[in-house]
Parts: sequence; structure tokens; C-alpha cells
Amino acid sequence: MKKADLGILVVDDEQIVRESLTKWFQEDGFRAEAVMDGHTALKKLRSEPWNLVLVDIRMPGMDGMELMHRIKKMNRNVVVIVITAFATVETAVRALKEGAYDYVTKPIDPEYLSHIVVNALEQQLLNIENQRLRDTVSELTADVEIVGECPEVRRVLEAVHTVAQTDTVVLVRGETGTGKELVARAIHRASARRFSPMMTVNCGALSDVMLEDELFGHEKDAFPGAHQMRKGKIELAESGTLFLDEISHLGDKVQADLLHVIETEQFTRLGGSEPLRAGFRLICATSADLEAVVREGRFREDLFYRLTVFPIELPPLRARRGDIAKLAHFFLMKYARSMNRTMNGFSPDAMLALKAYEWPGNVRELQNVIERAMVISPGSMINREHLVLHTDLQSTSIGKRMDDVERRHIEQILRETGWNVSRSASILDIDRVTLYHKIEKYQLKREI
Repeated sequence: MKKADLGILVVDDEQIVRESLTKWFQEDGFRAEAVMDGHTALKKLRSEPWNLVLVDIRMPGMDGMELMHRIKKMNRNVVVIVITAFATVETAVRALKEGAYDYVTKPIDPEYLSHIVVNALEQQLLNIENQRLRDTVSELTADVEIVGECPEVRRVLEAVHTVAQTDTVVLVRGETGTGKELVARAIHRASARRFSPMMTVNCGALSDVMLEDELFGHEKDAFPGAHQMRKGKIELAESGTLFLDEISHLGDKVQADLLHVIETEQFTRLGGSEPLRAGFRLICATSADLEAVVREGRFREDLFYRLTVFPIELPPLRARRGDIAKLAHFFLMKYARSMNRTMNGFSPDAMLALKAYEWPGNVRELQNVIERAMVISPGSMINREHLVLHTDLQSTSIGKRMDDVERRHIEQILRETGWNVSRSASILDIDRVTLYHKIEKYQLKREI
């Protein structure tokens, strides 16, 4: 790219600095302009493309740090170099931590500054090219995981595509098993953050104390047993996505802390005092009626409005019966590949049963039913007798205690998988620790 195509914007409240720097860069062949304050700079950045911005730290109104923060929110690819006459180590370190490419003190050496600018622009163009190549690879290798063709699913896919291009907070709503985490991952993969991590936290699986530590991390000696510093999921999600599942389970203190992070984009590790930058994209999910939880006083109203900027509603599987056959074949082929088997599909009776069933566990239950059928079926066809649905369990357990039904079902799954605890836990949709507790509770033993 030619120098004349590269834009450099100078932001300084001193006229002599603006005129000098603009003249230097124009003589170097760059497209260069200067403005005297941060607000004018932001208007310029919104209306024209700029590659590099030189920002003075001390300016009336909006200072250089705040301006740099706003520039990075608008376009992370813009290079920012900080200039100041009041140089301190603390200011330099803070500027670099906030995202500045470099830090230059006044009076400015033209040759030194020119060297820094040329290196910065070369690095920027290299990063943009690498991003373009990664985008191409991503488009060629992207997996299509949200399966379905009904109007409800098409609306979800359109919403995913729309919101993925922004950093807007998303709330994914739907019954258990409808694929809320899958939608969150689709948004992350389609966003500019896809090459950074997506961190997931199930808020319903942790106590308030454990959840605080999971989210915010802790400093060494923050509490008994904290022998070393530990980063939380907020910190680990830097430049990526933080997905909070079952958000309605947050306790009062964690709700307040999360609201503070959203509003200030800063957080503090447990036991720490230094605020750290929170640079992640937030996606939340809930299977609860969050409005009702707010009315009951168990969820902050101000946090509710922060999280519902862009809601995505997922339909239950019973409301999209036209997709059941497509989903069933998708899972059948998935497990056929993982088990290295050739499968020819479902018998008419089996498909009829799948389409007639109410699916209280939604897509997750369908996935587990298909995996279990693959374990049971000896041949290449899934027949009706290979499908164990909730109604089947009910019809064979009338008059039985609930524990008896659960015991028989767990025992049957363990037998069918050859007592493979991991696979049995997956089919039962519970974790291995829970399954071990059930085995101990019911005193189940493997038959030799």
C-alpha cells in the first residue's frame, strides 16, 4: 500500500505540535491531518479511515487515555501512539497496558518518531493481512452445527449473523436442551473475536463463593488455601467471549459485581486492589423466566436491562417438528463417524416415534436418545425397539417408586455400554461424579 493511502491523525491541544507533526508526515508522503481535542478526533475517526493516531496525554476535556480507550472500542486495528511532555514510568506503563503501540516524549525527535510510525504501520498491515487469511481459512473450515430449516431456526441464524458483527451483550433464552451454548459458540465463531478464547461458566453449578472465584480469580493469600495467584474466567476471556449459562442463578453480590464490570469494563481479583481491564464480549443464557425472577426480587432490574439488549429466543423442539428427522440423521452420522460404523438410517416406525414424541429435554434429549440407540443397535438400521423414550420408561414403571425407576434405568444403560461410565453419564445427561454417586447409592455392581 502506498504512503498516500495511509492516514495519520494528530490529536494535540498545542498548535505548534499539530502544525509540526502534520507537516513532517505530509512531507513523508502520508495523508496527515490534525485536530485539537478528543471529541473532534472521534468525529474524524467515524467519518474517515485512519491507520494511526498520535494522541497527547494531557488535553482539556477528554484526556489522551480516555480517547485511546474509545478509539480501541471503535476499531481495534487503529494504531495509537501516545505523546506527552509529562513523562513518568507509571504513565508509560499504563498507556502500553491500555493498548498504545508506543510512548513518545516531547520535545519530539522527527527521525525517531518517523521510525516508530513506519514500524507501527508495517505491523498493522501485516496484522490485517493475517486476519484476512485467517478469515478465509475460517470460512472454508467452518462447521455448521445449528441444524434446522424451520422459520424459527432461520430467524435464530439471522440474529446470530447480525449480532456477531458487534460487541453487543446477548441473552440467549430457551428451555433446557434447546442449544443455548451452541448459539453462543456460533456467535463467537462468526465474530472478530473468534481467534481468542471463549470461556464458559455454568452459574447454576457453583455456589456464590465458588462462582466469584471462578469469574474474578484471586490474588495469592486472598483466603486460606490461596497459595498462588489464579486468573478468573473474566481475565482468561480477554479479547474473546465470556459465556454465562443459567444467569438467573447469580447471587446478589455476584450480580452487583457483574454489573460493575459491564459498566466500567474493569474488575478486581479477590483479595486484590488494582483494577484490571475487562476486554471481553458477554453472552448470557437462561432457561428461567427472568422477568418473573426480577419481580420476585431475586435478580437486579438494572442488570436485567443490561443483559437484555439483544435477546435471542430458541424454540423448543416440539415447536419445530419438521426439523426432527434432519436432526436425528445429523446425530446418527455424527456418532457413526465416532464409532466407525456404517448406518443406513431409521426404520419408518422409529422415525414415526421420534416425530410423535414431545421431547421435554429438547435437542439434547434427542442427541442422547440417538447415541443410546447406536449403542443398542447391532446392525445398520435404527428400529423402534432401539429408541428408549421417556414415555417408554413411564409405561413400564406404573406403581413403582421413583428411585426404583431411576435405578433400573441407570443399571440398563451401564449394561448396554459395558459399564463405560463416561459414555453412560453422557447418555444419562449427568456428569461422571453424579453417576458414581448413583452407583454407590443403588449399590450397583457389574456382572462378571
